[in-house]
Amino acid sequence: MDSKRKNGKTVRTILLILVCAALAFWFIYNNGRRRAVGGLKDPVQTEAEGTKTLKLNGYDVTITYRAAYDIEALVVHRKKYSGSGLGATLSPVDLALAWGKTAECNTQIDFHWKQSGRFYYWHVNDLDELIPVGDVENVEQSSANCHIIPADAKTGKTVKRIRRGDHIRLKGYLVDIDAVKDDGSTFWWHTSTVRTDTGDGACELIYVTDATIID
Repeated sequence: MDSKRKNGKTVRTILLILVCAALAFWFIYNNGRRRAVGGLKDPVQTEAEGTKTLKLNGYDVTITYRAAYDIEALVVHRKKYSGSGLGATLSPVDLALAWGKTAECNTQIDFHWKQSGRFYYWHVNDLDELIPVGDVENVEQSSANCHIIPADAKTGKTVKRIRRGDHIRLKGYLVDIDAVKDDGSTFWWHTSTVRTDTGDGACELIYVTDATIID
């Protein structure tokens, strides 16, 4: 009897460990982790032109390239969007990205990152915490909310795997979206092309042709 009880306790302990491990994996997979990465330079943006057209959700969609874009960054937050709207179909995920001192100090400074309604938000409990970065303006110029438009299925699969805390590289284009239906309904979504703007219209709309999770 004693041996059976001991064996039973051992089995329950093992099961408990496995459940805890599974829950931890699920939490990390879905929510990612807080992390800092140093040495990430400003995004590289160069001149580009051209268009791409497609049919989507009943719309004739025109994608206009505004600039070629290459960014290596830390994912500080991630937000999925779903539904039947053209915006969610084009861009099913937003990534809040950081580079420079903001990415380097992301664990040193108690940043509170959040995304909602296609915007990103951040705050600290005390502005003195920002001394390693500089000030609010420096954070705003070394972080961005990016609407991600995968160019193809392969890129889309990689984007779906990206989580908070990932060190990633995205290549593609900053784009404007203009769309119209046969009934005259229209949709437009235009990118920012500078790092100094804030508020409505300040997000980068990236048509991603290549996505890499570095580590």
